[in-house]
Amino acid sequence: MDAQLLKLSSAFPFTAPTPKHPLIFPSFLNLETLNKSRIHTGKKGATFSEEAYEAERLRLDAAARESMAQKSEIEAQDSDDPKAWKWVIRKRVWDLMEARNIAQFPRPVHHRIPNFVGAHIAANKLSELEVFKKANCVKVNPDTPQKQVRFLTLNGGKKLLTPQPRLRTGFFSVLEYSMLNPSTVKEACTSVGVAKYGRPIGLDEKIKVDLIVIGSVAVDPKTGARLGKGEGFAELEYGMLRYMGAIDDSTPVVTSVHDEQLVDDIPIEKLLVHDVPVDIICTQTQIIFTNTSIPKPQGIYWDKLSPEKLGQIRILRELKSKLERDSGQKLPCGPSEKLPPTAQRRR
Repeated sequence: MDAQLLKLSSAFPFTAPTPKHPLIFPSFLNLETLNKSRIHTGKKGATFSEEAYEAERLRLDAAARESMAQKSEIEAQDSDDPKAWKWVIRKRVWDLMEARNIAQFPRPVHHRIPNFVGAHIAANKLSELEVFKKANCVKVNPDTPQKQVRFLTLNGGKKLLTPQPRLRTGFFSVLEYSMLNPSTVKEACTSVGVAKYGRPIGLDEKIKVDLIVIGSVAVDPKTGARLGKGEGFAELEYGMLRYMGAIDDSTPVVTSVHDEQLVDDIPIEKLLVHDVPVDIICTQTQIIFTNTSIPKPQGIYWDKLSPEKLGQIRILRELKSKLERDSGQKLPCGPSEKLPPTAQRRR
């Protein structure tokens, strides 16, 4: 097992800071406030403040998106940056969705997994897939365009596995229809509802995930190459599920997007080892089987994971400490990075 643990890593090959591109750190995340707002253990006297949780979540999201925006501007302008091309494609898609008014709340969609007109239709098409019908446990990202997917998962009597937003207060939460009632199912599909009704799990949880639903900014229907919003959390979540033994190469990865998010200029030779390809794309008009040949990540690539990203995610720090204790060896650490930008929510 130790050899298997040491094999794991997380892919975030960021360049070290230079005078031209200094580090830009976001404001410190008030995790204590967020954790206090989400006390929900069933203990006598325990309460859950929905308003406090949501207000703190929105504040932290805004701070993260602002930081990401600064990062994207720097990287996109740097022709030597290996990720500059990704920001060019992301910005083109975000701009187009806003210009054609196919974006939906929250807007603007920049630095988000963009919500789009017809997201519920794409979700319904996804629910018609055989891999969805057969799945007992579905992992779904927490973003707005996949809210209907989360609802269909729960309403179909399946187990829903969804990550804490940006993994900032924990890891994943599990929800099942039996834990809810008809009046709370829709609420359970929101970030507040997950915190309120979900059962938090750790990396030692014995769970099998039959299907992964992932959000995207852009995806190539011919190759299955995908771009997220640039923060790398989908890749980290995938890597940690591999570590848990919850998924393997055969676990299908599906994304739901608007037709306008389909692109043909993602160079697969420039993809990184941690980039997660998709097997199936569901849009508001079609279902596409990509038959991707892009290898799926095998775990967490510690030599690519920056100290800044590691410092942001408690469960990763705990996992790294455990692996180092068990093996008696120090795991590698990736180069420093400037953490990425966030979106502004239009009032």
